[in-house]
Amino acid sequence: MTALRAALTAAEARARAAETRATDAEARTVSAEAQIAHLKHLVARMRQDRFGASSERGRRLLEELETTQAEGASENAADPTVGATAPRNNRGRQPLPADLPRERVVLLAPTQCPCCGWTRLSKLGEGITETLEVIPRQFKTIQTVREKFTCRDCESITQPPAPFYPISRGRAGPKLLAGILCDKYLLHLPLNRQSDAFAREGIDLDTSTLADWEGACTATLAL
Repeated sequence: MTALRAALTAAEARARAAETRATDAEARTVSAEAQIAHLKHLVARMRQDRFGASSERGRRLLEELETTQAEGASENAADPTVGATAPRNNRGRQPLPADLPRERVVLLAPTQCPCCGWTRLSKLGEGITETLEVIPRQFKTIQTVREKFTCRDCESITQPPAPFYPISRGRAGPKLLAGILCDKYLLHLPLNRQSDAFAREGIDLDTSTLADWEGACTATLAL
């Protein structure tokens, strides 16, 4: 009887020891997970400081400095009392792409010599200055017509099938949708700002509509 009690007491002690070890292991696991989460947060903060808002602020500061320098150079060039300043280093400037369409604007040539007034002028050559210009984006409505025909013999009606649209009912074309997604995820332009930009161009597209289109595109691309 005494031996049985001793064995039971030893078994209870071992069980309590095992429970204590399990509790300690669980506590260490929780502590390790918390430490990992903390380290991940620190890494995210370091990345944000290195590549995020601080880097953006640095680029903006550099842009402001270059703009101020350009303003000063323009003012000095317009003021004849200010001496010539050193030209900016434009060795990195590249010629405009050759595949861009060219619009030739020829200024009116003089009809007589400004010195002697003689009218017999002969062309020697020409000087060309190329200026980069932008054409604002244009919107258009595409009407897809599906004509219906009826057979005079059997009176059945035929009609071409509807074309494929990226989203239902095809209200937004693929180029418009691609532009919205690129502005959102490539240029980080929120949908509310895109809606304001569309409104300034005379197109009424509220944020909820753009969000619906974005969701539909996401579902289509996930197929």
